[in-house]
Amino acid sequence: MNVISFLRNWTLPIAILAGVAAYFIYVSIPWLDGTHAAAAQIVAIVQPLLIFSMLFLTFLSIGPHDLHLRRWHLWHILIQLGFFAALTFVLVMIADSQYRIVLESAMLCLLCPTATAAAVVTRKLDGNPADITTYTIIINIAIALTAPVLLPIAHPHEGLDFLPTFRLIIYKVFPLLICPLIAAWGVRRYLPGLAGRLRRYPDLAFYLWAVALALAIATTVKAIMHSRVPVGMLIAIGAVSLVCCLLQFFLGKIIGSRYGEHIEGGQALGQKNTVFIIWLGYTFLSPVTAVAGGMYSIWHNVFNSYQLYKKRKS
Repeated sequence: MNVISFLRNWTLPIAILAGVAAYFIYVSIPWLDGTHAAAAQIVAIVQPLLIFSMLFLTFLSIGPHDLHLRRWHLWHILIQLGFFAALTFVLVMIADSQYRIVLESAMLCLLCPTATAAAVVTRKLDGNPADITTYTIIINIAIALTAPVLLPIAHPHEGLDFLPTFRLIIYKVFPLLICPLIAAWGVRRYLPGLAGRLRRYPDLAFYLWAVALALAIATTVKAIMHSRVPVGMLIAIGAVSLVCCLLQFFLGKIIGSRYGEHIEGGQALGQKNTVFIIWLGYTFLSPVTAVAGGMYSIWHNVFNSYQLYKKRKS
């Protein structure tokens, strides 16, 4: 029972360490060298399935009538879009600066929408998953509308027009957000017995997230180890992603606390869709900036582990 209790209490740190260890163990076994491409394809399939499953389980407890616009949602949107616009202006002013890569990394960390898994962690912290789900939907729409306008200004790119970029972003973020929501509502409506049985296991979604996190961390470590970015630049990107992470959790909690939802506010701004950061970096900005997504993934999950620890202590 002590082992089980330990695993339950330290699920996220164990998942992070497991992801790091899994990568180094896997690449150190010579006779597995020929399986690397197949393993990458399997992870690319399994990870979305895990995310879909955990969101489906979470959304089973959230009905359409539970989704409401809150005042802190508006403040959060203004903060994210304000950071995005401000850094776009700065990048235009210092187009040839040696610090451009670091600033682009900061912009990715600040404009990125809330992680779809934020509702899972919010529930674990005794927050309201419905309110953060509402914000996740709203901010994804807001980013899909503003990114195609500002990204070409921040980083001019041939063929980077509004409609193609908008379609790319919608295709990237919405299937794994809207489809689980619709599926869960369908089960609630037409298979209430099944929905009731699945709701008996409220922590299942969290443990699925832990498995997905381990895979994400392994992928992050792979990207960093295979990166040709100078060590100094990696340190700078890591530092700026850490600052962005702490700043957003802090601002989110401050604003959320004014409306009685400091947990939801913190997760909404601080927990990011880091896969989206990596994709944006590779697709629209300097590919080096994609490292910021991997770094941010580590920071926000370490912070979530700390929050879960503080919750248990209190």
